[in-house]
Amino acid sequence: MKSIRPIQKVIDAFESLPGIGPKSAARLAYYLLLVPQERLEKFGEGLVRLKKDTKRCKICFNIGEDDLCPVCKDSRRDKEIVCVVETPLDLLAFERADGYNGVYHVLGGAINPLAGVGPEELRIGELVDRVKKGVDELILATNPTMEGEATAMYITHKIKEWIPDQVRDDEEVKLRITRIGRGLPTGADVEYADGQTLTRALEGRREV
Repeated sequence: MKSIRPIQKVIDAFESLPGIGPKSAARLAYYLLLVPQERLEKFGEGLVRLKKDTKRCKICFNIGEDDLCPVCKDSRRDKEIVCVVETPLDLLAFERADGYNGVYHVLGGAINPLAGVGPEELRIGELVDRVKKGVDELILATNPTMEGEATAMYITHKIKEWIPDQVRDDEEVKLRITRIGRGLPTGADVEYADGQTLTRALEGRREV
């Protein structure tokens, strides 16, 4: 038996979200029927305000409430070390690990030609611009998947393409490009890794 129209609309909405199948969507919709109207309205208001009350950080493209995210605003962070991640969720995972004191750059995904995502769709150009302004170390913390590795390789190529020009101009470039190392198994997602694993991955980063 198909659900009645108001419930089916909510089921369809939940089912359109990543990682939620038909059964989970139905469970969530019917659960909301048991929630007091006041809580339901508060939940709905939070969804309505979600994009209106958030901004992309103009430096690292993390999510925040102002033009600068909490990490970029923090004067105690080492601005000369930039950790490159795919999504804001990956950034949160490293923050939970509580062993990193640099800043971030959120690409907005990884290169995936099959899904129609090329370098132009990501914030790689903005990253190169940041590096040109002066960075001591660039930590490539994209996921250890085929797409993540391809993205890390592409970024390395774009940066190293620029470095010889600086050498010819007698400018000293001290930039280190490193890749997160041991601790993350191949095919794993940074977002789901525990804090200790991510700390080991940062400690074991290697030069590229």
